[in-house]
Amino acid sequence: MSGHSKWHNIAAKKGKADAARGKIFTKLGRELLIAVKQGGPDPAGNSKLKDVIAKCKAANMPNDTINNAIKKASGSADSANYEEITYEGYGVSGVAVIVNASTDNRNRTAADIRHVFDKAGGNLGTTGCVSYMFEKKGIIVIEKESTTMTEDDLMLLAIDAGAEDFEAQEDCYEITTAPESFSNVREQLENNGLEFVEAEVRMIPNTYVKLDEKDSERMENFLEKLEDLDDVSDVYHNWEEE
Repeated sequence: MSGHSKWHNIAAKKGKADAARGKIFTKLGRELLIAVKQGGPDPAGNSKLKDVIAKCKAANMPNDTINNAIKKASGSADSANYEEITYEGYGVSGVAVIVNASTDNRNRTAADIRHVFDKAGGNLGTTGCVSYMFEKKGIIVIEKESTTMTEDDLMLLAIDAGAEDFEAQEDCYEITTAPESFSNVREQLENNGLEFVEAEVRMIPNTYVKLDEKDSERMENFLEKLEDLDDVSDVYHNWEEE
């Protein structure tokens, strides 16, 4: 089974994450806070929290840090009231961009994101202007060297758990699920001792756009500026990185 490879994008993102681990952990801590506020501190009864914990583990956040963030969130009635907002727009050369943010100040976040778009020569659009070009999918990535399971056995395990697609890359396995099946597939794999370098529900583009070298540099700089914003949790786009 196959599909368009996303691993090179994920690997590049992971490299940047490693270089700014503290900032990444801060953003993940905010996601834990929101999940706890919405569904309580017990992962067994809060599937969103369970999924965020999996995302934290894939980013190598220590268990103590995760547990402390959950405890702090469950006991902080007076903490900032964050809300999740999605922005859509066009980046360099009309590349479709979706930005997920969590904020306690909607006006500040909108102004910051709009400024980055404007500086890149792009523009923010209305809700729905580019999201129709994407599909929401669960993505689980497992490095080959992290498991002794054969490719066939792993594929059967994933498909039996409800995965839609399984693809073997050069150095990893990439498993795609429907959003509603993600938690179950991830748990089944986790229960079989598998570890992930990526485990989250993402927006996957239906088509990709290629840019020349100059525009590629501009696009990379634009994405870095967006990801550097404290309120931005995820950025999705349909630029096909080389």
